[in-house]
Amino acid sequence: MNEPKIIEIENRKLIGMKIKTTLSENKTLELWQNFKPRVTEIENRTDTDFYSVQIFEKGLNSEQLTPQTEFEKWAAVQVESLHNVPDELEKFTIPSGKYAVFVHRGTPQEFAKTSAFIYGVWLPNSEFELDGRPHFEVMSANYHPADPNAEEEIWIPIKKKNLSEF
Repeated sequence: MNEPKIIEIENRKLIGMKIKTTLSENKTLELWQNFKPRVTEIENRTDTDFYSVQIFEKGLNSEQLTPQTEFEKWAAVQVESLHNVPDELEKFTIPSGKYAVFVHRGTPQEFAKTSAFIYGVWLPNSEFELDGRPHFEVMSANYHPADPNAEEEIWIPIKKKNLSEF
């Protein structure tokens, strides 16, 4: 696994669908099956990418994350404006801030290796700590989860460690 790119982003406007889920019940497939047919109704997309967003109510603490930890999951696309939101879809803004961007290659079933590297190796040895903003993945329009060569960007919200705590 390679070192991430560190990127500062401005607010990103999204339109999509959301659900509450846990890692153990994992309703991700159902969410995307409901959302994908609706994408053509969304005006002013900025590109053809798809966003999978996770929002942890109290922020993500990887040490306290369990298969039963509930979080909000979004299937969405980026738009230029949040006007004309189709019925049954919702708008959401990812707040501006700094992100570590990793590339995951492989199927979702292989994501545990990528996650272990990010949270178990890279983050503890970096000058950063998790920030309480949303985590998200960006997938191209031709992304197919069953493809062993599939690639997706993993965006982890970060901030400089508070060195006064040490």
